[in-house]
Formats: sequence, C-alpha cells, structure tokens
Amino acid sequence: MTSATMPQDNVASHRIADTLRAAILDGRYLPGERIRQEEVAARSGASRIPVREALRMLASEGLVTLVANTGAWVASLTMDECNETYQIRERLEPLLLRFSMPGLDETALARLAELIAVMEAAMTGPRADTSAFLRADREFHLSSYAGAPPGQTGEIIGRLWNTTQHYRREFTRFAARDGMRATHLEHRLLLDCIGREDADDAERVLVTHIRRTRLELQKHPEVFAI
Repeated sequence: MTSATMPQDNVASHRIADTLRAAILDGRYLPGERIRQEEVAARSGASRIPVREALRMLASEGLVTLVANTGAWVASLTMDECNETYQIRERLEPLLLRFSMPGLDETALARLAELIAVMEAAMTGPRADTSAFLRADREFHLSSYAGAPPGQTGEIIGRLWNTTQHYRREFTRFAARDGMRATHLEHRLLLDCIGREDADDAERVLVTHIRRTRLELQKHPEVFAI
C-alpha cells in the first residue's frame, strides 16, 4: 500500500462506518443480521480494506460483533445480557449525570427542552414516528451527559447505549400503546431537576426511567429471539 492510498482508505473507512452506524441505529440492520463486506464494498465503491476497518470501528463501539475468519454481525443481546446491561446503566448513568450537571449551561438546557418537544410531537397522533422519537431521545440523554469531564464512564455509557438501541426501539413500540405518558413525564422531570441543579432528584428520576424499560422488556422474550 502506498502512502497516498492510506489516507484515502482512512477517509473511506470513516465514511463507511458513518453510513453503517446510522443504518444500525435506525433499525435498517437488525440484531444478529450479517453484514457482508463484499456488499458494503460494492455499495460504497470502496475496496474491502476500508470496509474491514469500518467494521472494526463499529465493533469497538458495541454495534458490531466480529468473528475471526467468519464475518461481521450486528450486535445482539440475550434477555439475560440485556437485563444485566440495563442494571449497569441504572447504576452508571445517574453517576454520569451528576458529573455532567455542573457543566450544562442555559444553551444546553434550552436544547434539552427542544428535544422534549420533538419527542412528544413524534409520538402524538395516530401515526407515531418511532425513529424521530429515538433520535431525539438518544440526543436528549447523551446531551444531558455531555457536561461531564472526559473519562471511562462516558465511554462505557456510549457503548451500552449502542448495544441497547434495538431494544429501546422495541420498548418504544410497546410504550406507544399507552401514549408514552410516563416516558414524557420522566423527561420533563429530568429537565426540571437539572435546571434546579438537584442531582439527588435527577438520579432518582433517571434510575426509574431506565428501570422501567428493563422491566417492560422482561415481559417480551420474543424480542430476543433471533
């Protein structure tokens, strides 16, 4: 490989990773689905080298599982693994939110309020837009953690959010039957706690918010059948 080729491959691998990441998070690839390198290379107009590098990036983010000499699959969880992951989130995310709150300014709070409005609008009416809700929900929570100093906790949470994306989508589908009232209320309570700088209340609300998803998913073993 020439020195001129390496930067081009690097650019291509990031472009391919961005495309695949968006497709996985949006549900266009499902858990356990195989990602065929030759098909990705053909669609992207690239060789397999940047495709392999893109898949390694996504594996490090928790979105893809790589099996040596076999291939790549969208990451999936068993019910027990999902339950464990959510219990980890219940303990770590409130801590990360506490770290973050002093670093959230008025601009950040205004954006969180905007995202609440987007989420509520997405789930209002006869045809809920689950994808729009999930994009705003993801931005809402990860933005609420953005004030924390860089560190391992944020990296771990980012990976756990990636591995549970599909299961949040399924939870949203179940919750939509009841109009998402509890979910919307918890988002508003979180914003109120952050605005009041009450980390203790914010932690309690967030634990309840995450736990409710875990308990609902436990009622639906069919979600974990691949």
